[in-house]
Amino acid sequence: MSSKAPKVAILGFHLESNAFSPPSVQADFLAQCWEEGDAVSELVRGPSRLPTEVTGFYERMNQLGDWVPAPLIVIGAPPGGPASAGVWDTFLTEVEQRLRAALPVDAIYIANHGASSAEGEDDTEGVLMHLLRRVVGPDVPIVATHDLHCNVSERTVQALDGLIAYRTNPHVDQRERGAEAADLIVEILGGTKMVTAYVRLPLTPPSVTLGTASGPYADLVRMGMALTQKPGEGPIANVAVCSGFVFSDLPKCGLTITVTARGDLQAARRTALQVARAGWADRGRYVANTISVERAVELARQASEPLLFADVADNPGGGGRGNTSWLLRAFDQARVPAVLGVFVDPALVQEAAALGEGAEFEAVFNREESEYSRRYASKARVLKLTDGEGMGRRGILRGRKFSLGRSCLLELVDSGIKVVVGSLRRQLAEPAMLEMHGIDIATAGHVIVKSRGHYRAGFDEFFPNERIHDVDSPGLTTPNLKQIDFKRLPRPVWPLDENAAWHEPAWAAGLG
Repeated sequence: MSSKAPKVAILGFHLESNAFSPPSVQADFLAQCWEEGDAVSELVRGPSRLPTEVTGFYERMNQLGDWVPAPLIVIGAPPGGPASAGVWDTFLTEVEQRLRAALPVDAIYIANHGASSAEGEDDTEGVLMHLLRRVVGPDVPIVATHDLHCNVSERTVQALDGLIAYRTNPHVDQRERGAEAADLIVEILGGTKMVTAYVRLPLTPPSVTLGTASGPYADLVRMGMALTQKPGEGPIANVAVCSGFVFSDLPKCGLTITVTARGDLQAARRTALQVARAGWADRGRYVANTISVERAVELARQASEPLLFADVADNPGGGGRGNTSWLLRAFDQARVPAVLGVFVDPALVQEAAALGEGAEFEAVFNREESEYSRRYASKARVLKLTDGEGMGRRGILRGRKFSLGRSCLLELVDSGIKVVVGSLRRQLAEPAMLEMHGIDIATAGHVIVKSRGHYRAGFDEFFPNERIHDVDSPGLTTPNLKQIDFKRLPRPVWPLDENAAWHEPAWAAGLG
């Protein structure tokens, strides 16, 4: 890096778009994260709702020497439907205007989720990266970090000097990946030319098979890490093994491998091909290990120790609405006590708040029914009311502020089930979401979480893997992909189609 302090533009768009969920509107972003300009640099100094990788990037750049941050805009919403056209247009306009006002810049860092889409635009990442490239030209390094559940297009990769993806699922390494982006930018500014290679497989695994502690995806991520080399040790700077997010239902969905290499395109392609071949050969191992709702009730009845049941088909962390009642109904009618959260029902919270703590009433979950969100009524008692504002202490929300909106704790009188009800769509990945309602998880008994996998990093202190069960039921994030009426997903694709075939890229023949 030159003696001149580099000026780095910083921006981010965090949204995981589920094509089957209602559109993500400005209110969704404002309730989670919408920060512009210098406010970003102020917020990284303490707990905030910014993506953690932004904080990690700032921290590492500060360690590496003098630099000038030029924050543009960072926005994020909970996983949901595609961004509204208004949100997307506003974001792009702000990015371009703020970037042009900040010119000249020496580099750009982008903290994106990577699985977004917008009304009228499938490849939001590709559009954003090319806008940035058009403004700053070919010589300014642009590096992005993505969630590993991202849908990466070749167009996106072509505009970047490097793509870095999370390596942990549950996601607990965002800060480290932001730091890695800083290292890569500084290496490029020091004179290293980066090249990229990209492969997409017709493979869209169920999300519950994508853990990184063990299993086929863990093996693939570890392979990518083992092939990565430090400066001076070899050409491979980064291997991003991205599982994709199938519920985006887009032509670019699928597991992708993006390799960033120091000037050696052939090495990048050989590495990408090596990982892709291993992933395709191992595709048969991506099998969801789930149980039925009925089996969950049976196990809970028989258990000598508390169990955790994950309502994976209604995961707000994947675009679920957090309001399916299949497990709630089954446990309540079977009179099996448990703690369930977070059930998302603003109308129910409002009614409980009006009645006050201690009141008993007929609690109606889902007054307005939808395809999966069936009405369920049960006599309940209001145990606690809160503003829903909290601070994460473990896993993906450790050290970050979160909001459930106004919330309450209800106890269903007949079964003793305790239900945390929130007003905003949030997955129960953080134990503080229960503890803020006065629940002692260590003595609470069975717990039902509306989450797909991130709960494992939050509740591991209470529930070892052998006492955890993923439960399948109808819902927007079901691991049973054959239940979903995909419209735009490229077919054939594994595991939906047994005849799915992968054809290696044309450049593979020239690698020798």
